[in-house]
Amino acid sequence: MHSFAVNVQNRVLSVVRNVLQQNEIVADVHPESRLVDIGLSSMGMVELMLKVEAEFDLILPQLEITPENFQSVKAMERMILNQLGSGSG
Repeated sequence: MHSFAVNVQNRVLSVVRNVLQQNEIVADVHPESRLVDIGLSSMGMVELMLKVEAEFDLILPQLEITPENFQSVKAMERMILNQLGSGSG
């Protein structure tokens, strides 16, 4: 289970770095980095949400699309693990 969570975190980091690069934001991103502090705009956040959904082949419930769930890589990782856990079965 631990390696699955690490894989999710690595994939989220990759998506975040890709979105930052597309928005011409140069930043060193870590799991605890606050994305707003890095300079990601609200449009960048929407782009990030869509790319996360595509990366993990899921549709996030409206209730999960909150600033808290997208404030950091770690927060997104928790949300995705929760969605993948509740969605499989």
